Amino acid sequence: MRNPVRALTGRRAVPAAALALALAAGGTAVWAGTDWYRAAHDDSAAYALQRDRALAAGEQAVQNLNTLDHRKVDDGLDLWESSTTGDLHEQLVDGRAAFAKQVKAAGTITTARVLSGAVTELDERAGRARVLVALRVTVRASTGSTDKDSRMLGELTRTGGRWKLSDLGQAPVGSAASD
Repeated sequence: MRNPVRALTGRRAVPAAALALALAAGGTAVWAGTDWYRAAHDDSAAYALQRDRALAAGEQAVQNLNTLDHRKVDDGLDLWESSTTGDLHEQLVDGRAAFAKQVKAAGTITTARVLSGAVTELDERAGRARVLVALRVTVRASTGSTDKDSRMLGELTRTGGRWKLSDLGQAPVGSAASD
């Protein structure tokens, strides 16, 4: 004959185990949901997104301003102007005709490729960022082709929801101090 106490214990063990598993799964879901909510509403995630957007825009703009084909100079200069803002933009607009004439006369094709880039400063509230971009610039002329590696420092300004270059210059190379 079966032991009645043992039969009751066996019947209760299955629902008790199911209840324990359900509680564990519920606790895990609450923990994961809380963790996800914190990550989704963390200010550092929004800051990282702005940094990534500034870097992508900065790299593209620096590449644009180091790429120009004498056969399509107007398209290239249009791209330069759409990549810039502020004083840099005004300088490009003011010098456009003379520069286009110079590039057509030289007959060069300049292409740039970004090797690496970094945001060195980001003030999200002011809408300003600085980037350092390493490039390889290839210049092709009738006499041949040359490659030059270059490091550029760019300042970006957020305008109309987009990051645009507002200043661009060569980054210093080597040590500034000479003892």
